[in-house]
Amino acid sequence: MRSTYHMESMMILIAGPYRSGTNDDPELIRKNVEEMESYALPLFRAGHLPILGEWLALPLVALAGSKRIGDEAFHEIFHPVAVRLLEKCDAVLRVGGASAGADEMVRVGRELGLKIYMSAEEIPSVENQGRA
Repeated sequence: MRSTYHMESMMILIAGPYRSGTNDDPELIRKNVEEMESYALPLFRAGHLPILGEWLALPLVALAGSKRIGDEAFHEIFHPVAVRLLEKCDAVLRVGGASAGADEMVRVGRELGLKIYMSAEEIPSVENQGRA
């Protein structure tokens, strides 16, 4: 039998702009990732498992031989990883500004019946988190 902790804890995909509004400037992309990552620790401390698709996709993109953002290897992996990841998630947290990719994650999440949150404040903390 699973504990109350496990029944209430969610794996939450944090979806926000990656390339949007950056003109593929690496520094602006880094800031977009940092913005998404800024939600991860508070979600973890609230008892959830936060995840960014970028954490899984970018190493695979590099392994596939991508030479630049938007090349064939990038497109083969970047968004498909997040879509596959959504099949394992319980919820999506949509953050940041305009982003076709993040909006696609919300759309797919809705199709999968996931909880969709538009602000971190909407996400409840886990009761009786316990500490390992």
